[in-house]
Amino acid sequence: MQKNRSEEQIPAYPIASVDNALRLLGMFREHERVRLSDAKDYLGVAHSTAHRLMAMLAYHGFVRQEQDSRGYVVGPALLEIGLAAIGNMDVRALARPLLEELASAFGETVHLVTLEGAAVRYLDAVESPRALRVAARTGSTFAAHCTASGKALLAQLDDRRLAVLFPAGAALPAQTPLSIAGWPELREELRLIRERGYAVNRGESDEGVASVAVAVPASAHLPPTAIAVSAPLSRLPEERIAEIAVSLLDVATRLA
Repeated sequence: MQKNRSEEQIPAYPIASVDNALRLLGMFREHERVRLSDAKDYLGVAHSTAHRLMAMLAYHGFVRQEQDSRGYVVGPALLEIGLAAIGNMDVRALARPLLEELASAFGETVHLVTLEGAAVRYLDAVESPRALRVAARTGSTFAAHCTASGKALLAQLDDRRLAVLFPAGAALPAQTPLSIAGWPELREELRLIRERGYAVNRGESDEGVASVAVAVPASAHLPPTAIAVSAPLSRLPEERIAEIAVSLLDVATRLA
């Protein structure tokens, strides 16, 4: 389950000025325009401190000051970041009907996943209606080599990219006792995935959970993406994994 901000651990070495600047940016979620007096009161700082913070944000283009009202509004840099994020996340709208189709066909939780370095981020999910089910992981990140979707995506990379993500001799972080622990084992696993076209996870990211995943073929309009079906181990025997993999390959091709 994802934690909300109040439940998250405070950084060990907080930087007050950075914290205040980010809190100021957060004000623009609810306010079209922010005055220095509003910023001062919200942060509980002196007027001069609020002014310096806003001036630095304006210098980097995150906010801009209106000449008539002297209030601050969202600047071009912040808009560009937001638009870039939205552009990258459009895959969710494209994939959603296909996720629902798979969830309906198999009665299990279906995830849409993207690769972020050596980790995967869960972009969207359709959760199984069954009482015993795998919970949606939307928004969460996991080590890529511990998940079916991550392994499917890693199998798409060439040796040069993989060497950057997994330096020779470096141990791989484990999430369960069944997680892949070293590069030679992962290299062999990726070879098998390339041969059969899909990846499988049996208790490597969560004990008692199994998944089968397929990478979406590379496309100019999509980020590196995979689709995974996840279920309790008891509901994913070999024959069912093969059946789901066929449907996943079809759906991934249609999405691309």
